Amino acid sequence: MRSRLPLIGFVALLWFLPAGADAAALTYRYRHHLFTIAVGKEWQQPREEWTYHGKPVKVPAEFRVDGDRVPAPPAGYQRSEVIGWNRDAIRATLRRQIAATFDREAGSVTIRGGTGAITFDGVGMPGRRVDLERAVTLTVSALEEGVTDILLPVIETQPAITIEDHALIQQGIREVVSVGESDFSGSAKARRHNISVGLSKFSGTIVPQGATFSFNETLGPVNAATGYLKELVIMGDKTLPDYGGGLCQVGTTFYRGVWEYGFPILARRNHSYAVHYYSPQGTDATIYPPSADIKFVNDSPGALLIQTHIDDQDHAFFIYYGTRDDRVTEVIGPYTWGSSPPPPDKIEYTTEIPAGTTRKVGDRVPGIKALWWRLMTVGGKETEEAVTSVYEARPRFDQVGVEATSPLLIPSSSSTSSASMSSSR
Repeated sequence: MRSRLPLIGFVALLWFLPAGADAAALTYRYRHHLFTIAVGKEWQQPREEWTYHGKPVKVPAEFRVDGDRVPAPPAGYQRSEVIGWNRDAIRATLRRQIAATFDREAGSVTIRGGTGAITFDGVGMPGRRVDLERAVTLTVSALEEGVTDILLPVIETQPAITIEDHALIQQGIREVVSVGESDFSGSAKARRHNISVGLSKFSGTIVPQGATFSFNETLGPVNAATGYLKELVIMGDKTLPDYGGGLCQVGTTFYRGVWEYGFPILARRNHSYAVHYYSPQGTDATIYPPSADIKFVNDSPGALLIQTHIDDQDHAFFIYYGTRDDRVTEVIGPYTWGSSPPPPDKIEYTTEIPAGTTRKVGDRVPGIKALWWRLMTVGGKETEEAVTSVYEARPRFDQVGVEATSPLLIPSSSSTSSASMSSSR
Protein backbone atom coordinates (compact mmCIF):
# COMPACT_ATOMS: atom_id res chain seq x y z
CA MET A 1 0.00 0.00 0.00
CA ARG A 2 1.42 3.34 -0.98
CA SER A 3 1.58 5.95 1.76
CA ARG A 4 0.32 9.46 1.19
CA LEU A 5 2.76 10.69 3.84
CA PRO A 6 6.35 11.84 3.24
CA LEU A 7 8.84 8.98 3.26
CA ILE A 8 10.87 10.46 6.11
CA GLY A 9 8.56 11.24 8.99
CA PHE A 10 5.36 13.16 8.40
CA VAL A 11 4.06 16.72 8.37
CA ALA A 12 4.12 18.33 11.83
CA LEU A 13 4.83 14.95 13.45
CA LEU A 14 8.61 14.63 13.11
CA TRP A 15 11.21 13.94 15.75
CA PHE A 16 14.24 16.10 14.95
CA LEU A 17 17.74 16.24 16.36
CA PRO A 18 19.57 19.51 16.94
CA ALA A 19 21.58 20.63 13.94
CA GLY A 20 24.83 18.73 13.73
CA ALA A 21 23.86 16.17 16.37
CA ASP A 22 24.46 12.47 15.92
CA ALA A 23 21.52 10.05 16.22
CA ALA A 24 22.04 7.38 18.89
CA ALA A 25 19.15 5.33 17.48
CA LEU A 26 16.54 5.38 14.74
CA THR A 27 12.95 4.14 14.96
CA TYR A 28 11.39 2.43 11.93
CA ARG A 29 7.57 2.34 11.83
CA TYR A 30 5.10 0.17 9.95
CA ARG A 31 1.53 0.32 11.30
CA HIS A 32 1.81 -0.70 14.96
CA HIS A 33 5.21 -2.34 14.43
CA LEU A 34 8.12 -0.35 15.87
CA PHE A 35 11.81 -1.21 15.45
CA THR A 36 14.44 0.83 17.29
CA ILE A 37 17.97 0.33 16.00
CA ALA A 38 21.16 1.78 17.41
CA VAL A 39 23.29 3.66 14.87
CA GLY A 40 26.44 1.55 14.69
CA LYS A 41 29.97 2.83 14.15
CA GLU A 42 30.21 0.45 11.20
CA TRP A 43 27.61 2.61 9.43
CA GLN A 44 30.11 5.47 9.23
CA GLN A 45 32.60 5.51 6.39
CA PRO A 46 35.31 8.18 5.94
CA ARG A 47 35.60 9.67 2.47
CA GLU A 48 37.70 12.31 0.78
CA GLU A 49 36.11 15.63 -0.14
CA TRP A 50 37.59 18.40 -2.32
CA THR A 51 36.40 21.99 -2.46
CA TYR A 52 37.38 24.99 -4.59
CA HIS A 53 36.81 28.29 -2.82
CA GLY A 54 34.46 26.47 -0.47
CA LYS A 55 32.37 24.71 -3.11
CA PRO A 56 32.53 20.90 -3.56
CA VAL A 57 34.34 19.80 -6.74
CA LYS A 58 35.57 16.60 -8.31
CA VAL A 59 39.28 16.17 -7.70
CA PRO A 60 41.33 16.79 -10.85
CA ALA A 61 43.38 13.76 -11.89
CA GLU A 62 46.62 15.78 -12.17
CA PHE A 63 46.52 16.43 -8.40
CA ARG A 64 47.44 12.79 -7.79
CA VAL A 65 50.97 11.43 -8.22
CA ASP A 66 52.10 7.83 -7.67
CA GLY A 67 48.66 6.55 -6.74
CA ASP A 68 47.61 7.78 -3.33
CA ARG A 69 50.35 10.40 -2.71
CA VAL A 70 48.70 13.78 -2.86
CA PRO A 71 50.86 16.91 -3.31
CA ALA A 72 49.90 20.26 -1.88
CA PRO A 73 46.84 21.49 -3.80
CA PRO A 74 46.92 24.71 -5.83
CA ALA A 75 45.54 27.90 -4.36
CA GLY A 76 41.77 27.79 -3.80
CA TYR A 77 41.59 23.99 -3.52
CA GLN A 78 41.21 22.23 -0.21
CA ARG A 79 41.18 18.54 0.62
CA SER A 80 39.43 17.17 3.75
CA GLU A 81 38.16 13.91 5.13
CA VAL A 82 34.46 13.73 6.03
CA ILE A 83 32.24 11.01 7.45
CA GLY A 84 29.95 9.34 4.93
CA TRP A 85 27.55 6.43 5.31
CA ASN A 86 28.26 2.81 4.47
CA ARG A 87 25.14 1.58 2.66
CA ASP A 88 26.26 -2.04 2.80
CA ALA A 89 26.63 -1.94 6.59
CA ILE A 90 23.25 -0.22 6.99
CA ARG A 91 21.60 -2.76 4.69
CA ALA A 92 23.11 -5.66 6.66
CA THR A 93 21.82 -4.23 9.95
CA LEU A 94 18.29 -3.69 8.61
CA ARG A 95 18.23 -7.17 7.14
CA ARG A 96 19.36 -8.74 10.42
CA GLN A 97 17.34 -6.69 12.90
CA ILE A 98 14.12 -6.11 10.93
CA ALA A 99 13.71 -8.14 7.76
CA ALA A 100 14.84 -11.45 9.32
CA THR A 101 11.79 -11.52 11.61
CA PHE A 102 9.39 -9.21 9.79
CA ASP A 103 9.45 -10.58 6.22
CA ARG A 104 7.10 -13.44 5.34
CA GLU A 105 6.03 -15.30 2.24
CA ALA A 106 2.47 -15.02 0.95
CA GLY A 107 0.28 -17.97 1.88
CA SER A 108 -2.48 -19.76 0.00
CA VAL A 109 -5.99 -20.71 1.03
CA THR A 110 -9.06 -22.44 -0.36
CA ILE A 111 -12.32 -21.20 1.14
CA ARG A 112 -15.38 -23.45 1.09
CA GLY A 113 -18.92 -22.67 2.16
CA GLY A 114 -22.02 -24.34 0.84
CA THR A 115 -24.82 -25.20 3.26
CA GLY A 116 -22.49 -25.84 6.23
CA ALA A 117 -19.95 -23.79 8.11
CA ILE A 118 -17.27 -21.93 6.17
CA THR A 119 -13.95 -23.80 6.18
CA PHE A 120 -10.41 -22.80 5.26
CA ASP A 121 -7.82 -25.08 3.69
CA GLY A 122 -4.60 -23.18 4.31
CA VAL A 123 -3.99 -19.66 5.62
CA GLY A 124 -4.46 -16.60 3.42
CA MET A 125 -1.61 -14.64 4.95
CA PRO A 126 -0.42 -11.74 2.76
CA GLY A 127 3.29 -11.63 2.03
CA ARG A 128 5.40 -8.69 3.13
CA ARG A 129 8.99 -7.70 2.55
CA VAL A 130 11.07 -4.75 3.66
CA ASP A 131 12.22 -2.77 0.62
CA LEU A 132 15.83 -2.73 1.78
CA GLU A 133 17.18 -0.39 -0.90
CA ARG A 134 14.57 2.28 -0.14
CA ALA A 135 15.05 1.71 3.59
CA VAL A 136 18.80 2.29 3.25
CA THR A 137 18.22 5.48 1.23
CA LEU A 138 15.74 6.75 3.83
CA THR A 139 18.17 5.91 6.62
CA VAL A 140 20.99 7.90 5.04
CA SER A 141 18.67 10.84 4.42
CA ALA A 142 17.41 10.70 8.01
CA LEU A 143 20.94 10.66 9.40
CA GLU A 144 21.98 13.61 7.26
CA GLU A 145 18.87 15.65 8.05
CA GLY A 146 18.65 14.90 11.80
CA VAL A 147 15.41 12.89 11.65
CA THR A 148 15.05 9.98 14.07
CA ASP A 149 11.81 8.38 12.82
CA ILE A 150 11.41 6.59 9.50
CA LEU A 151 8.31 5.08 7.90
CA LEU A 152 9.50 1.61 6.93
CA PRO A 153 8.94 0.92 3.21
CA VAL A 154 7.23 -2.46 2.83
CA ILE A 155 6.20 -4.38 -0.27
CA GLU A 156 2.99 -6.38 0.26
CA THR A 157 1.66 -9.23 -1.87
CA GLN A 158 -1.75 -10.89 -1.81
CA PRO A 159 -1.99 -14.62 -0.99
CA ALA A 160 -3.29 -17.15 -3.50
CA ILE A 161 -7.03 -17.37 -2.76
CA THR A 162 -9.46 -19.92 -4.18
CA ILE A 163 -13.12 -19.46 -3.26
CA GLU A 164 -15.38 -22.44 -3.95
CA ASP A 165 -18.62 -20.83 -2.79
CA HIS A 166 -20.37 -18.59 -5.33
CA ALA A 167 -22.42 -16.94 -2.57
CA LEU A 168 -19.22 -15.69 -0.93
CA ILE A 169 -17.98 -14.29 -4.23
CA GLN A 170 -21.28 -12.47 -4.72
CA GLN A 171 -20.83 -10.85 -1.29
CA GLY A 172 -17.46 -9.47 -2.36
CA ILE A 173 -15.10 -11.97 -0.72
CA ARG A 174 -12.14 -11.90 -3.10
CA GLU A 175 -8.94 -10.60 -1.43
CA VAL A 176 -7.34 -9.84 1.92
CA VAL A 177 -8.47 -6.43 3.11
CA SER A 178 -6.56 -6.25 6.40
CA VAL A 179 -4.70 -8.30 8.99
CA GLY A 180 -4.67 -7.83 12.77
CA GLU A 181 -1.62 -9.17 14.57
CA SER A 182 -0.29 -9.48 18.13
CA ASP A 183 2.45 -11.34 20.00
CA PHE A 184 1.57 -13.46 23.05
CA SER A 185 4.89 -15.29 23.43
CA GLY A 186 5.73 -16.04 27.04
CA SER A 187 2.09 -16.62 28.01
CA ALA A 188 1.17 -19.23 30.60
CA LYS A 189 -0.40 -22.48 29.42
CA ALA A 190 -3.94 -21.53 30.51
CA ARG A 191 -3.63 -18.12 28.84
CA ARG A 192 -2.48 -19.73 25.58
CA HIS A 193 -5.44 -22.13 25.76
CA ASN A 194 -7.93 -19.30 26.24
CA ILE A 195 -6.45 -17.32 23.34
CA SER A 196 -6.81 -20.35 21.07
CA VAL A 197 -10.41 -20.97 22.14
CA GLY A 198 -11.30 -17.29 21.76
CA LEU A 199 -9.83 -17.07 18.26
CA SER A 200 -11.79 -20.15 17.19
CA LYS A 201 -15.09 -18.36 17.95
CA PHE A 202 -14.45 -15.89 15.10
CA SER A 203 -13.04 -17.99 12.26
CA GLY A 204 -15.63 -18.28 9.48
CA THR A 205 -17.66 -15.28 10.69
CA ILE A 206 -19.14 -12.97 8.02
CA VAL A 207 -19.63 -9.25 8.67
CA PRO A 208 -22.20 -7.98 6.13
CA GLN A 209 -21.51 -4.80 4.22
CA GLY A 210 -22.72 -1.80 6.21
CA ALA A 211 -23.19 -3.80 9.42
CA THR A 212 -22.03 -2.84 12.91
CA PHE A 213 -20.04 -5.71 14.37
CA SER A 214 -19.81 -6.44 18.10
CA PHE A 215 -16.87 -8.48 19.34
CA ASN A 216 -18.74 -9.65 22.43
CA GLU A 217 -21.79 -10.87 20.53
CA THR A 218 -19.69 -13.25 18.46
CA LEU A 219 -17.45 -14.24 21.39
CA GLY A 220 -20.46 -15.36 23.42
CA PRO A 221 -20.43 -16.51 27.06
CA VAL A 222 -17.07 -16.89 28.79
CA ASN A 223 -17.07 -19.71 31.36
CA ALA A 224 -15.98 -23.29 31.90
CA ALA A 225 -18.85 -24.64 29.79
CA THR A 226 -17.65 -22.70 26.73
CA GLY A 227 -14.15 -24.14 27.00
CA TYR A 228 -12.18 -21.59 29.01
CA LEU A 229 -9.74 -22.03 31.88
CA LYS A 230 -9.03 -19.73 34.79
CA GLU A 231 -6.18 -17.28 34.17
CA LEU A 232 -5.28 -13.79 35.37
CA VAL A 233 -7.89 -11.11 34.69
CA ILE A 234 -7.85 -7.42 35.65
CA MET A 235 -10.62 -6.96 38.24
CA GLY A 236 -10.70 -3.37 39.39
CA ASP A 237 -7.48 -2.73 41.32
CA LYS A 238 -6.54 -6.42 41.45
CA THR A 239 -5.39 -9.03 38.94
CA LEU A 240 -6.96 -12.39 39.80
CA PRO A 241 -7.70 -15.73 38.10
CA ASP A 242 -11.03 -15.98 36.28
CA TYR A 243 -12.39 -17.83 33.28
CA GLY A 244 -11.13 -16.49 29.96
CA GLY A 245 -8.01 -14.72 31.18
CA GLY A 246 -6.07 -13.75 28.03
CA LEU A 247 -9.09 -12.97 25.84
CA CYS A 248 -7.97 -9.34 25.63
CA GLN A 249 -5.17 -10.68 23.41
CA VAL A 250 -7.90 -11.81 21.01
CA GLY A 251 -9.67 -8.46 21.34
CA THR A 252 -6.48 -6.49 20.71
CA THR A 253 -5.65 -8.58 17.62
CA PHE A 254 -9.19 -8.10 16.30
CA TYR A 255 -9.07 -4.34 16.95
CA ARG A 256 -5.72 -3.74 15.27
CA GLY A 257 -6.94 -5.22 11.99
CA VAL A 258 -10.01 -3.01 11.69
CA TRP A 259 -8.36 0.10 13.15
CA GLU A 260 -5.29 -0.03 10.92
CA TYR A 261 -7.38 -0.46 7.77
CA GLY A 262 -9.51 2.56 8.61
CA PHE A 263 -12.90 1.13 9.55
CA PRO A 264 -15.00 3.40 11.81
CA ILE A 265 -14.49 2.35 15.44
CA LEU A 266 -17.62 2.74 17.56
CA ALA A 267 -16.38 1.20 20.82
CA ARG A 268 -12.90 0.57 22.17
CA ARG A 269 -11.34 0.95 25.60
CA ASN A 270 -7.71 0.57 26.60
CA HIS A 271 -6.62 -1.47 29.60
CA SER A 272 -6.55 0.25 32.96
CA TYR A 273 -2.78 -0.22 33.16
CA ALA A 274 -0.07 -0.96 30.60
CA VAL A 275 0.31 -4.67 29.80
CA HIS A 276 3.46 -5.80 27.97
CA TYR A 277 1.55 -8.27 25.77
CA TYR A 278 -0.13 -5.31 24.03
CA SER A 279 2.93 -3.22 23.28
CA PRO A 280 3.19 -0.65 21.79
CA GLN A 281 0.84 1.01 24.23
CA GLY A 282 -2.21 2.66 22.75
CA THR A 283 -2.93 -0.16 20.28
CA ASP A 284 -4.74 -2.44 22.75
CA ALA A 285 -8.44 -3.06 23.29
CA THR A 286 -9.88 -4.59 26.44
CA ILE A 287 -13.03 -6.72 26.55
CA TYR A 288 -15.12 -7.87 29.49
CA PRO A 289 -18.63 -8.95 28.50
CA PRO A 290 -21.02 -7.29 28.78
CA SER A 291 -19.45 -4.04 29.99
CA ALA A 292 -16.42 -3.60 27.71
CA ASP A 293 -16.88 -4.34 24.00
CA ILE A 294 -15.20 -3.55 20.67
CA LYS A 295 -17.43 -2.42 17.80
CA PHE A 296 -16.76 -1.27 14.26
CA VAL A 297 -18.73 -0.55 11.08
CA ASN A 298 -17.96 -2.44 7.88
CA ASP A 299 -18.07 0.47 5.44
CA SER A 300 -16.06 -1.37 2.77
CA PRO A 301 -17.66 -2.21 -0.61
CA GLY A 302 -18.53 -5.78 0.37
CA ALA A 303 -18.89 -8.22 3.23
CA LEU A 304 -15.93 -9.24 5.39
CA LEU A 305 -15.01 -12.85 6.11
CA ILE A 306 -12.79 -13.55 9.13
CA GLN A 307 -10.12 -16.22 9.42
CA THR A 308 -8.10 -16.54 12.62
CA HIS A 309 -4.69 -18.11 12.95
CA ILE A 310 -1.82 -18.77 15.38
CA ASP A 311 1.68 -19.28 13.96
CA ASP A 312 4.58 -21.21 15.48
CA GLN A 313 6.03 -17.99 16.93
CA ASP A 314 3.01 -17.38 19.20
CA HIS A 315 1.59 -14.62 17.02
CA ALA A 316 -2.20 -14.32 16.80
CA PHE A 317 -3.88 -13.13 13.59
CA PHE A 318 -7.25 -11.94 12.35
CA ILE A 319 -7.36 -12.09 8.54
CA TYR A 320 -10.17 -10.05 6.98
CA TYR A 321 -11.21 -11.08 3.45
CA GLY A 322 -13.41 -8.81 1.35
CA THR A 323 -13.04 -6.06 -1.23
CA ARG A 324 -10.56 -3.25 -0.77
CA ASP A 325 -11.47 0.33 -1.67
CA ASP A 326 -9.33 3.40 -2.32
CA ARG A 327 -8.75 4.35 1.30
CA VAL A 328 -5.20 4.96 2.46
CA THR A 329 -4.59 4.82 6.19
CA GLU A 330 -1.56 5.48 8.38
CA VAL A 331 -1.45 4.96 12.15
CA ILE A 332 1.38 6.88 13.75
CA GLY A 333 2.53 6.88 17.37
CA PRO A 334 2.77 6.49 20.20
CA TYR A 335 3.36 9.99 21.52
CA THR A 336 3.73 9.43 25.25
CA TRP A 337 3.61 11.81 28.19
CA GLY A 338 2.49 11.99 31.81
CA SER A 339 4.76 9.21 33.02
CA SER A 340 4.30 8.52 36.74
CA PRO A 341 6.04 6.02 39.04
CA PRO A 342 4.18 3.19 40.78
CA PRO A 343 2.51 4.18 44.07
CA PRO A 344 3.79 2.75 47.38
CA ASP A 345 3.30 -0.97 47.88
CA LYS A 346 -0.10 -2.00 49.21
CA ILE A 347 -1.29 -4.78 51.54
CA GLU A 348 -4.87 -5.95 52.06
CA TYR A 349 -5.95 -8.37 54.80
CA THR A 350 -8.65 -10.77 53.69
CA THR A 351 -10.51 -13.96 54.57
CA GLU A 352 -10.67 -14.95 50.89
CA ILE A 353 -7.44 -16.96 51.22
CA PRO A 354 -6.23 -19.23 54.06
CA ALA A 355 -4.98 -17.43 57.16
CA GLY A 356 -1.21 -16.98 57.15
CA THR A 357 -0.86 -17.15 53.36
CA THR A 358 0.00 -14.34 50.96
CA ARG A 359 -1.27 -13.80 47.42
CA LYS A 360 0.11 -11.26 44.98
CA VAL A 361 -2.75 -9.49 43.18
CA GLY A 362 -0.81 -6.74 41.44
CA ASP A 363 2.64 -5.80 40.15
CA ARG A 364 4.33 -2.42 40.15
CA VAL A 365 3.46 -0.66 36.89
CA PRO A 366 4.26 2.97 35.99
CA GLY A 367 1.50 5.16 34.59
CA ILE A 368 1.60 6.75 31.16
CA LYS A 369 -0.56 8.42 28.52
CA ALA A 370 -0.25 7.44 24.85
CA LEU A 371 -1.58 9.11 21.71
CA TRP A 372 -1.84 7.65 18.19
CA TRP A 373 -2.94 9.48 15.07
CA ARG A 374 -5.00 7.70 12.43
CA LEU A 375 -4.63 9.61 9.16
CA MET A 376 -6.99 8.53 6.39
CA THR A 377 -7.75 9.44 2.80
CA VAL A 378 -11.10 8.07 1.59
CA GLY A 379 -12.54 9.14 -1.76
CA GLY A 380 -10.02 11.95 -1.93
CA LYS A 381 -11.05 13.34 1.47
CA GLU A 382 -8.42 13.48 4.21
CA THR A 383 -9.31 13.04 7.88
CA GLU A 384 -7.35 12.91 11.12
CA GLU A 385 -8.35 11.02 14.23
CA ALA A 386 -6.60 11.08 17.60
CA VAL A 387 -6.76 7.94 19.77
CA THR A 388 -5.71 8.60 23.36
CA SER A 389 -5.10 5.94 26.00
CA VAL A 390 -4.55 6.61 29.70
CA TYR A 391 -2.81 3.93 31.77
CA GLU A 392 -2.82 4.10 35.58
CA ALA A 393 0.21 3.65 37.79
CA ARG A 394 -0.24 0.54 39.91
CA PRO A 395 1.49 -0.53 43.17
CA ARG A 396 2.76 -3.91 44.20
CA PHE A 397 -0.39 -5.31 45.83
CA ASP A 398 -0.40 -8.29 48.20
CA GLN A 399 -3.28 -9.89 50.03
CA VAL A 400 -2.61 -11.53 53.39
CA GLY A 401 -4.99 -14.17 54.70
CA VAL A 402 -6.33 -13.70 58.25
CA GLU A 403 -9.03 -15.17 60.45
CA ALA A 404 -12.48 -13.56 60.29
CA THR A 405 -12.04 -12.25 63.85
CA SER A 406 -8.64 -10.67 63.22
CA PRO A 407 -8.32 -7.00 64.27
CA LEU A 408 -6.33 -6.46 61.05
CA LEU A 409 -9.47 -7.14 59.00
CA ILE A 410 -10.76 -3.62 58.43
CA PRO A 411 -12.63 -2.38 55.34
CA SER A 412 -10.30 -1.51 52.47
CA SER A 413 -11.11 1.25 50.01
CA SER A 414 -9.93 -1.02 47.24
CA SER A 415 -12.30 -3.84 48.20
CA THR A 416 -15.32 -1.53 48.36
CA SER A 417 -14.64 0.23 45.09
CA SER A 418 -13.54 -2.65 42.89
CA ALA A 419 -17.01 -3.19 41.48
CA SER A 420 -17.05 0.30 40.02
CA MET A 421 -13.58 0.00 38.50
CA SER A 422 -12.92 -1.40 35.06
CA SER A 423 -12.34 -5.09 34.51
CA SER A 424 -10.75 -6.81 31.54
CA ARG A 425 -9.60 -10.19 30.38
